[in-house]
Amino acid sequence: MKRMVAIVLALPLAATALAAPAEPGGKRTPKEALKPLHDLIGSWRGTGVPEGTREQKQRGFWVETIKWQWQFKGDDAWLKADFEKGKHFQGAELRYLPDRDRYQMTVKTAGGESLVFIGELKDRVLTLDRADDRKKETQRLVVTLLHGNRYLYRWETRPAGRVVFTKHYQVGATKEGVPFATGDNKPECIVSGGLGTMPVMYKGQTYYVCCSGCRDAFKEDPEKYVKEYEAKRKKGK
Repeated sequence: MKRMVAIVLALPLAATALAAPAEPGGKRTPKEALKPLHDLIGSWRGTGVPEGTREQKQRGFWVETIKWQWQFKGDDAWLKADFEKGKHFQGAELRYLPDRDRYQMTVKTAGGESLVFIGELKDRVLTLDRADDRKKETQRLVVTLLHGNRYLYRWETRPAGRVVFTKHYQVGATKEGVPFATGDNKPECIVSGGLGTMPVMYKGQTYYVCCSGCRDAFKEDPEKYVKEYEAKRKKGK
């Protein structure tokens, strides 16, 4: 009888436990969440083509240079892009929002307007949307990382009440100064963990960074990054 009473009393507690929301797991830091996009770091030659007839594509064809680099401030990290001769954009800033588990890209258009897109990264494809109330449409930026030396981005729109997006243009970008075939045993960036391309010195030791953003972060606090780097190496052995 006592056993039955105990079971009956336990049932509400069990139901409460099942209904209670699970404790949130460990959130990724911005640096961790952006690491899959590290291949963007570097200088790229982009060739843009609008949608349309062959004549329209040839007439609207353009070439631009895109330079991506890491940025750091305390525990925060983000990616920054500068466009040279960009037909549509002057710059971009890509961040991770831990509380929402989403990525946010703020782009500065050729006309100086700032547009904020929110989206997800899946299978090396970053899909970001924003609602334009003035034009009554959803605008979409899709960034596709093909491999370390090639990526695409395209602009699409979907009018209110429609289901399908329409592509307006696409830019194919190739990394400058990097061969398509890359081997193993390449130096690692001491700050981001990506491919190191620029040497930096500290206490007579040579380390590598991947961009000017990582170089500046290393110079600001070299002890921090050397300590993290050595701990990582010991853990990997």
